[in-house]
Amino acid sequence: MGKRHLLPCLLSHAPLDVVILMLGTNDLKKRYSAATTDIAQGASSLLDIIATSDAGRDGKPPAVLLVAPPPLAKLSGFAPMFEGGREKSRSFSTLYSQLAAARGCPFIDAGAVVRSSDRDAIHIEASEHRKLGEAIAREVRKILG
Repeated sequence: MGKRHLLPCLLSHAPLDVVILMLGTNDLKKRYSAATTDIAQGASSLLDIIATSDAGRDGKPPAVLLVAPPPLAKLSGFAPMFEGGREKSRSFSTLYSQLAAARGCPFIDAGAVVRSSDRDAIHIEASEHRKLGEAIAREVRKILG
């Protein structure tokens, strides 16, 4: 779904200076049976769309900041839905870091900044959102110079 709607979304908000891409957690759901390499490939496909868009300034592609989602916490209520996801989520940092390096785009490992909530193991609490937002803001300032 995201692939189909990304370009129209980018263009509807153009011109963009920076696109911040953080995804993958929902792809860990058991029903998708997705390997982490497939999830990273999905992120790579979205990076392709952004890189070939003219949604940035002067008809060029916008800069991209790739963010690896934090690993899932110990699963409780969502355990059946995300069975096996906690282990998989631990590889996001490495895979996304490699992807960012190959693409030459800035990278943040959200798991080095925040941790997923103990309440549901998937989302992050307000205080963690603040920390992540501050880390992203610092990186965006670097990107924009």
